[in-house]
Amino acid sequence: MATVTMYTTAVCPYCVRAEMLLKQRGVTEIEKIRIDVNPEQRDIMMQRTGRRTVPQIYIGDTHVGGYDDLAALDRANGLTPLLNT
Repeated sequence: MATVTMYTTAVCPYCVRAEMLLKQRGVTEIEKIRIDVNPEQRDIMMQRTGRRTVPQIYIGDTHVGGYDDLAALDRANGLTPLLNT
């Protein structure tokens, strides 16, 4: 299974929803990067993604986007194949 990395904060309902969806699809480990406790990581996230909001999710080297993007990918039956690469 591909490595999943998620930029997140302590209080982020969309981060919780993203994690729940990923776990439903068989993900057992998510590397969480907390941008609220490490402001340098926020800058890195913004440079990598061009976005300011969390979650920002990577599956392997692929930037999926936020929760809405993740859910749309799942509805289009693209999430499971990406996770299995």
